[in-house]
Amino acid sequence: MSIPTQQEISAEIAEIAEAAGRAARPGDDARTRIDYPPYRSSILRHPTKDPRHADPETIERWAPCFGQRDVHPLEADLTIGAHAGTNSAVSGEPIGERITVTGRIVDGDGRPVAGQLVEIWQANAAGRYIHKNEQHPAPLDPNFTGVGRCLTGPDGEYHFRTIKPGPYPWGNHRNAWRPAHIHFSIFGRAFTQRLVTQMYFPGDPLFALDPIYQAITDQKARDALVATYDHDLTVPDHSMGYRWDVVLTGGGRTWTEPEEADE
Repeated sequence: MSIPTQQEISAEIAEIAEAAGRAARPGDDARTRIDYPPYRSSILRHPTKDPRHADPETIERWAPCFGQRDVHPLEADLTIGAHAGTNSAVSGEPIGERITVTGRIVDGDGRPVAGQLVEIWQANAAGRYIHKNEQHPAPLDPNFTGVGRCLTGPDGEYHFRTIKPGPYPWGNHRNAWRPAHIHFSIFGRAFTQRLVTQMYFPGDPLFALDPIYQAITDQKARDALVATYDHDLTVPDHSMGYRWDVVLTGGGRTWTEPEEADE
């Protein structure tokens, strides 16, 4: 089977969107398509059998711990190297555009969700992850681990300093590129409440070409994944700033990934 081109994938995306528009009726469910042909591996990234029932307390008794130490405030700064309280072994400054990413974790009624563990992971400025299975031949940055974590404050706010990630090829089709994004993991009050999603950057030209982004049927839900540039968050002569809030419940909740979706 030949590898499809971007033009063929884009045509599939447009055809599905057009068909969905013709068939749409008021009140239709606008959830993400789990079997989305332009996203070639989507069939492999969601359960195909009925869930196995288990006692949540039993699962949590055997679940891994978050780490071997408490969350250190400096773990939210991915732009610095080794420091007390973390496992970072790097000592220099990473290459790329420095950014601040902040926002609030709230419930469906807008109430802040305090004390939540927020973890992020991302590619470096060249679009490469530090991972044993990484195949993108972009340069590694020895001073950038691409991972961080923090706890939300009383007002539900989180705060990270990092490097703006680059786009990267992902093999779905010929010349397929993922829009620049940061992965977010948010733990509730138990391991079984974990949510995973992605934050994108405004104005990315790859949105229309990306099957993962396009698999979200509702444009409002797509827009909710895109951060807003906030000039008040910039640091003069140092970094840019982006704001992105996450709504955990209700009709306006932020889209989250199936468990196996890790691109």
